[in-house]
Parts: sequence; structure tokens; C-alpha cells
Amino acid sequence: MATRTLPKFDSYVLETYLDDLRELKMVVYDVFRNQPELLANVWEGVTKEEHRSLVKKQLLALLGAGINPMEYFNRDYRKYFYLAECLSMVDLSLMVKSGVQYSLWGGSVMNLGTEAHKKKYFDDISWFRLPGCFAMTELKHGSNVAALQTEAVLDAMTDEWVVHTPDEGAIKWWIGSAAEDGRAATVFARLKVHDPSDGSKLVDHGVHAFIVPLRDVGGAVLPGVEIRDCGYKIGLNGVDNGAIRFTHVRVPRVNLLDRFASVDKSGKYSSPLTSQARRFAATLGELTGGRVGLTCGSVGVLKGAVTIAVRYCSQRQQFGPPDSPEVAVLDYQSTQHRLMPVLATAYALTFAKGVLVDKYCDMKRTKGSRLVEEVHALSAGLKAYTTAYTATALNVCRESCGGHGYAAVNRLGALRSDHDIFQTFEGDNTVLLQQVAAMLLKEYRQKFQGAPLSSTYAFLKTLLLGALPVNPLFSHDEQISHLREPTFLASALDYRTARTLFTLSLRLRKHSAAMGSFHAWNRCLNHILALSNAFIEATIFKAFLKGVQGCMDPDVRKSLKAMADLFALRCIEGDAMFRNEEYLSPGKAKAMQRLQEELCGELRGVAVQLVDAFAIPDIILRAPIGLSADGNNNIYRDYLSAAGFVTS
Repeated sequence: MATRTLPKFDSYVLETYLDDLRELKMVVYDVFRNQPELLANVWEGVTKEEHRSLVKKQLLALLGAGINPMEYFNRDYRKYFYLAECLSMVDLSLMVKSGVQYSLWGGSVMNLGTEAHKKKYFDDISWFRLPGCFAMTELKHGSNVAALQTEAVLDAMTDEWVVHTPDEGAIKWWIGSAAEDGRAATVFARLKVHDPSDGSKLVDHGVHAFIVPLRDVGGAVLPGVEIRDCGYKIGLNGVDNGAIRFTHVRVPRVNLLDRFASVDKSGKYSSPLTSQARRFAATLGELTGGRVGLTCGSVGVLKGAVTIAVRYCSQRQQFGPPDSPEVAVLDYQSTQHRLMPVLATAYALTFAKGVLVDKYCDMKRTKGSRLVEEVHALSAGLKAYTTAYTATALNVCRESCGGHGYAAVNRLGALRSDHDIFQTFEGDNTVLLQQVAAMLLKEYRQKFQGAPLSSTYAFLKTLLLGALPVNPLFSHDEQISHLREPTFLASALDYRTARTLFTLSLRLRKHSAAMGSFHAWNRCLNHILALSNAFIEATIFKAFLKGVQGCMDPDVRKSLKAMADLFALRCIEGDAMFRNEEYLSPGKAKAMQRLQEELCGELRGVAVQLVDAFAIPDIILRAPIGLSADGNNNIYRDYLSAAGFVTS
């Protein structure tokens, strides 16, 4: 048992601090409260056709209630991303289906097209009159978008693009909404025009985006278009993923989404961006919103899972002292050690997600090049970190709930299966983390490019200012007041980032000289991923600290501070680098372990209030073992009822 306790607080006070858009959440959830037939308690055993049909009904119900994601995407990004989080616990297939229609299909038309495209397509996309797809991934190419093989060749005689799949490896694959609903797609293809100096040759200008119709208004597939259903998946079977092959499909020249490059009737190619690499980067940069949306949805799933687990473990009783009542599972140190870090990280990622959304909104408003680069890296890193952590946490929550967590009706299995792909789509996590590292290395090299090694160390000293130990006793200081000092925790995480960046830069320089940049990068890849994770964890903690400092309620703030400390301590104590670098003595590392145990014990006393502050209504949570303890619910009665028993 913990020797100290955290003060109790009203969970509504914390809810109002966390969530300034909760009125929108109430409106969204009222749609399903008023139409409970739109919610399924168990997806296992439901056919993909039944699930897809229900997801479409859910989306149309939202539109019928005046909740239009495209309007939010066009005018209020905060509400758009908030909606993604809300829908994640309704049905992840609904969240993804909405994302395909509005962020990917709609977003690509709005962000990569010009005013003519927006005027023509916005309303029909917005109201789902024109369901669409985002046809980027191919059978043989996913992450390496620049190597896509689908081609669009201009026929200047007819003023049309001829879109064609040159071989089986170029068939568009895993395309959301393609199998049933999609009537058009943004197709990413290699733009080719005839060489003006030799008409028999084609000039390849790289990958561009084109609007290509797929079906007529009656749903019939158009000539030259072949679509197959990708079939059952591990999860998200409410999304109709399909494969598309094009055979010399003709579309008007104006169907090129030409914000960054255009082609006139004669076939002349022009762009305000001087290189193919810059055009490609600008195109992909406009699609950052998809990663932001997935981050928000993943945070929503994490909140739901930890809510179920904490509530169940706080009521489930097993064993106890002789001749005494059994104790709650959450009172066991091992369960606290499992779940309290998950709860703390859910809060950490909530605040970090808020920072990302705010930066994204600022970027769209100001369009500052430096902010664009920062948001690109932050969205890549947070998407990768959040989805990977949530995937792991879902299993922790399932195991913490024992056998009853394995019941489909308690949703943890379906959430785990549906969420798993979040680690892959919108950018494979390993690839995204490399983008974060590339940004950090770019900034680092710009500081000392061409400078001697002594200048490198000088820059490192500047970088580490405030992150290095200030005296010889630092690495041995085991006092709790020091270990919980925000300056120490933040400085330690910054030190890890800086040190990893420095050592990685030296290794890349050494290996590049011997084997070339590609092989050097691969040789150092684990080091690269460690740098990215270090940077993201430091960024998350700083966002959490800001969230702690912004809370005016003293009792709530103490719980937030305890969770922030726990998050940082686990990041530091769990990384051997700090001991290898003698940043921590063995005694200090052990003191940090003891402190984590104490913090987990303290947080146990307010854990239910902390998950209650996420304010996920029971009708949305829909897990009998995780319903709120409002006096009417009983985990066993509700669970028995779900199994078909008549209870008193």
C-alpha cells in the first residue's frame, strides 16, 4: 500500500479542463443514444457485408443530424480531429470510413486541387453523394510512394489522361471504400507527357494525383476499371477495402489535381516548385492531416481501453488476508504496475495530441515553411509512438481483465484487432520514425556543416545546455524531491535526445565514408529509431508538464503531476543509456524504481476518477465489465445479462 494518498477530486472538474469541445461530443453521441440500433455490442461473427452496411448507416445518421466532417475539415480542424477521437469508441470502422471519405478523398481534392476542383466536388463529397477513395498504395509499393508504377500519359490529341496499370505489381491495393461504395478516386500515378524534342519518347515527371471515376451513379463499375474485394481482414471489416486495376482509362486533362504542377493542352508541364523532389514533398506534406487524425483516434481507443480495465479491476475482487474480505485486483502492486503507467500515458498523449492539433491549425493558417516542417515531423513521430503504445496497451488491458477481458462483448479483443493496422497505414511506423530522425539530423548538420570536429562538440555543448549534470553529485541524488523535479526530468529526457543525436551523427559520418549513405543509414537504423523515440518522449513530457501547469484546481493538479512524473520516470529508468553514460548511478536507478511503485500506489486511489474524467458514456463504451459505477451498474449483473441470463 502507498504511504501517501492523492486527494480525491470531482472528475467533472478534470473533464472540463481536458475537454473544451465536450458539447460536440454530446451531440455526436446523442445520435447513437437516440438510435441504439446503429451500435453493435459484438462484431465477431458479423459478416463484412453486414458491418459495412451498418457503418454506412452510421455515417449517414451523423450527416442527417447535421454533423458534417467535411465542413469541419474545411473550416475547423480542431473539431474535425476531435470528431475522429469521438468516433473511435463508437466503431473504429466508422472512424476510418469517415477518414477515407473526408481526410483522404476529400482532403486530397481540397488540398491538392485548385478552386475549380473544390467548386465542382466539395458539396458532393461533403454529403456523401460522391463516395470516394484514396488510391495510393499498390501491391508492390506501399511506403515507397515515389516508386509507384501506375501511369497517367497525356493524349494531347484528345486532351485526356490515359490512366493505366502496367503490371500486376501496380494494382492499387487496400483502397478504402473501393470494394463497394467508391464512385471516384484520387489516383496517384506517374505523370508522363511526350518529349517535345522526340515525340516517340515520354518524359516522366514523377507521381501526381488525378481524379478518376470508378462507378456510375447506379454503382456499376466503369469500362476499363476492374475492382476486387480485398476480403476479410484481421479487423476493420466495416471498411470496404478493394483492389483496382486500370486498363487505359481516359479522364479529362483537368482531372489532374494541379495545385503544385499543371499541364496545358500542348503537353507543356509547369510548376512553381523547381524540382521533382520538392513537388513530391509538397504533395505528401498536404496529407499530414491523416496522421493527425489517426493519432487522435488512437488516443481515443487508449482512453476507452484503460477505462474498461481500471473500472473492472477496481471492482473485481480476488484473494485477501486470512479471515478477511477479498481485495480488489487493482489493490495488487502488480496490477498497479501494469495499469497506472497506461493511465499516465493516456493523459500524456492527450496533452501531446492537443499540442499537435494546435500546431497543425497554426500551420494551415500561417503556412509558414518552418512550421510545416515541424508539423510534418511531429505528426509522423506522434502517430508512430501513439499507435505503437496503444497497440501494446490494449494487450495489457486485456490481460489485466483476466478471462472476462477475453469475452468479445467486453470489446478489448475487437479494439485490439481493429486498431492494429493503425501502426501501418498512413505511414508505416518505422518509416515515419525515420522521418523524425531525418529532420533532427538535418537541423543538427546545418549548425556545423563543414566545420571541424571541435565545432561539433561546441554545438553539442550549446544543445545540451541545461541538460547536463550540474555537479558531481547529480548522478547520485536519490531524494524524492529531486527525482520529481520537472527540471531534472525534462533535462534528462533532453540529454538523451541530444546525446543520441550526437552519437548517431558521428556514426553516420563514419559509415557513409566507407559504404555510402544508403548502407550507412541501414547500418545505423536501430540507432535512428532510438533517436526518434527519445525526441518524441521528451516532446510528450513537455506537453504534459504544460498541461499540469495550466490546471488551476490544486487537487486535480496533484494527480496530473503524479502521472507526469510516472511517465517521465519510466522513460528514464527503463533506458539503459542513462546508466551506460553514468547519468544515473545504480542507487539512483533503484530509487527511481521505488518511486514509480509509490506513484502507482498513490494513483490507484484516484484511478477511477481519472478514467471517469474521459467521460465516455456507457452506451458508447458498451463493455459490461467497464461501465461506470453510477449506482445502477454492476459488472457481474450487466455481464450476465449480456450473456443472456435473467438477473435480479
